[in-house]
This record gives sequence, C-alpha cells and structure tokens, in this order.
Amino acid sequence: MSKIVVVDDTYAELQLIEGILKSGGHTVTSFMNAEKLEDKLAADKPDLVILDVVMPGRNGFQACRDIKNDARFKGMPVILCTSKGQESDKFWGQQQGADAYIVKPFTPDDLLAAAKKALG
Repeated sequence: MSKIVVVDDTYAELQLIEGILKSGGHTVTSFMNAEKLEDKLAADKPDLVILDVVMPGRNGFQACRDIKNDARFKGMPVILCTSKGQESDKFWGQQQGADAYIVKPFTPDDLLAAAKKALG
C-alpha cells in the first residue's frame, strides 16, 4: 500500500502506531526525533508523514511547517498525532499546514481512517 514515516520520541507510541499502520497494509519507517527529517524524507519518499508534537529539539509543529514549506515535499500530507487536544492546539496545527490532527489516545480505526483520508 502506502509508505508512511512516523516520528515520535516515545518508543511505545512508535510501536503502537507502526503496528496499527502495518495491520492496515502500509509500509512504515519510524524515527525517534525530527532531527534531519527532511533528509530522511527526501531519501525515503514516503506517501505520508505522521508527527508527534511534543518532542525534544524540533517539535512536530515546527517540523510540519518546515516540511510544508519545502518544495521537495509539495503535496506530501502530514498528520499531527499528539496528546495536545485543546482547540487552540488543533488550530495551530492547521496553521502549520497539517492535513489532519489526531489526539492521543486514539483508536486503531481513527488512525487508519485519518491515514486513508490524508492519502486521498
């Protein structure tokens, strides 16, 4: 199916998200931080990126904005997947260019539906 890159600084969350996506038939590559993420995306050429927001160093909002402003990734959908569930957080995520916003904890169906929608 689709190639998806997941970035989350919590190993258990990475494993959970990866397992759900793989059960949906997707190929998944995971990273523990957004360090040099653009280089990894340029090499991997995924169909979708799923970012945690709260991470040390560059957070998901910043990484999303950087991806959306990089011509190499024009049209690449980004989903923010985070525990930050306030309306202001969702609004800010939208302002950074996120295609979808999923609040943890989520169900496997929520994640797969958001991925499917983002992949078009």
